[in-house]
Amino acid sequence: MSEKTITFTIDGVEVKGAPGQTILDAADAAGIYIPRLCHFKGLNPHGSCRVCTVIVNGRPQAACTQPIAEGTTVENDTEDIKKHRSNIVDMMFVEGNHFCMFCEKSGNCELQALAYRLGICAPKYPFQFPDCTLDASHPDIFIDRNRCILCGRCVQASKDLDGKCVFEFVGRGAEKKIAVNAEAKLSDTNVDVTDRAVNICPVGAILKKREGFKIPIGERMYDAQPIGSDIESDTKSIK
Repeated sequence: MSEKTITFTIDGVEVKGAPGQTILDAADAAGIYIPRLCHFKGLNPHGSCRVCTVIVNGRPQAACTQPIAEGTTVENDTEDIKKHRSNIVDMMFVEGNHFCMFCEKSGNCELQALAYRLGICAPKYPFQFPDCTLDASHPDIFIDRNRCILCGRCVQASKDLDGKCVFEFVGRGAEKKIAVNAEAKLSDTNVDVTDRAVNICPVGAILKKREGFKIPIGERMYDAQPIGSDIESDTKSIK
């Protein structure tokens, strides 16, 4: 016997899903893109970035953690929601030091690509210019905390996928940052260049050495198509 099908709507479009699915997962399957930054397939969703916020029956919820329910009305593409997401992305830029014009992640960066999709060419809030550190002690990997958006992907991946717990958050509020499980530096940990945690960063905070600009500008993931195009095009091909 097949599982019960749950039917709900996103911006007036009928969407079907299975019990236990989140709004974001069901939307992906239906070809409806909901912006996200902390969410990554294979990791337990925790709703930290709030970019995926949608309005569910009149109340804001994180689409990556909210389960679908029969008859639910979800708003994803209203002007208020887009303004909310733009404000969050704006703050991520000014709370770090993101030099997109010469960052080797440019074109493959999810934060940059999401800003373009939301129509952000320059942040509207004043830059905070935080004093961040860079750890290049490891022979194959470096951490540039100037670019970190505290999404938590590396923390989860290191723990749940690599079984190492190399990365962790320390501090609170404006002092919060990514740290490593060593007293001094990254080279003192057991992190490896093949770890999932090293390959999961949405920005240029964790990068492999000797691979900068390996993919030429113009051939990168978001150079030709906006972020989310893969989700939208997959369903169009099915239809």
